[in-house]
Amino acid sequence: MKVSRGTKLLILGVILVAVDQVSKYLVKTNMDLGEQIFVIGQWFRLCFVENEGMAFGMKFGGATGKFLLSLFRIILCGALIWWIRSLDRKGNTPTGVLVGLTLITAGALGNIIDCLFYGLFWDYAPFMFGKVVDMLYFPIIRTPDFVFFSPVFNFADSCVTVGAFYLILFQWKFFKQ
Repeated sequence: MKVSRGTKLLILGVILVAVDQVSKYLVKTNMDLGEQIFVIGQWFRLCFVENEGMAFGMKFGGATGKFLLSLFRIILCGALIWWIRSLDRKGNTPTGVLVGLTLITAGALGNIIDCLFYGLFWDYAPFMFGKVVDMLYFPIIRTPDFVFFSPVFNFADSCVTVGAFYLILFQWKFFKQ
């Protein structure tokens, strides 16, 4: 039995979202907010933080902004899923393009799940107003006065970033058309 490329992409997406959600659940249930675990000296730590859902913990217009951000993400994720399916059905789209888009979509979906449901699961916010769980911290260059790359992020953020860089670096010819 031959498995279609679309099915393989779906399986990849489900696995990525599952890894993201399991890692967030483990952090949320086994660490206290603000707690740090040093994994590789000062260079790699697990730091449990929660943010409102924008990059680097930024906020956007209070409750209305949070609602609009969540709604925008849902629409964008739906559009990405539709686009991936359309490109896959054409048959001539490079697999790398579809994998890159799947990484971005899976990452977006992982953070959407946090915003939509985590407030309900942990009884601190209504539907669509949950916070995103972040835990990965790599202060690459540290001096007493400066830290290079100080954001705390999660696996979903990594999927979006890796997918975007992969498309830019290796699949740009497809988008140039």
